[in-house]
Amino acid sequence: MAKINDIANCVIGEGSVFEGKFFVDGSIKIEGKFQGEIYTEDELTVSATGKVKTDIVAKRVTIAGTLIGNVRASEEVNIVENGKVLGNIETPKLNLEPGVSTAGKVTISSASGENIEEMIQQSFGDDTAQYFTRTSKSKKTPKEEPKEKE
Repeated sequence: MAKINDIANCVIGEGSVFEGKFFVDGSIKIEGKFQGEIYTEDELTVSATGKVKTDIVAKRVTIAGTLIGNVRASEEVNIVENGKVLGNIETPKLNLEPGVSTAGKVTISSASGENIEEMIQQSFGDDTAQYFTRTSKSKKTPKEEPKEKE
C-alpha cells in the first residue's frame, strides 16, 4: 500500500480553491481544488479531498482524490484507494490499489527515459514499425433494413 506523504513544502488546504500557474521548488499536497498549470521536480500528492484539473509533471505523484488531466512522473505514480484519474499516465513505475478508477492511456516507460518504440524496434527488428503506425479499424455491423409488411 502506497503511503500518502504528510510532509509537503506547500499545501493547498481542504476548502481552498486555487486557479492559475503553480511552480513549486519542493513537494506539493493538494487537499482542496486546483485548476491551472502545476509543476514540481519533487512529489505531488492529491489527497482524498483533493479535486485537480491540470496536467501534472513531477518526480513522484500520489492520487487519492480526483484528477482530470495527464500525469508524467519521472519515478512513480501511486493511485490509492478511491483515487480517480481521467487522463493519460506516463511513468516508469505504476502502483494501483483496489478501488481506484482510471480512464486513459498508460505508458510504462523505462527509467532511463528511452523511447518505447525505439526499444521495441531494437529488440524485435525494423519490421515492427508497422505496428506503431497502424490504426485500429472499427468493425461496423450493417444496419438492419426494416422488414416490409406483407
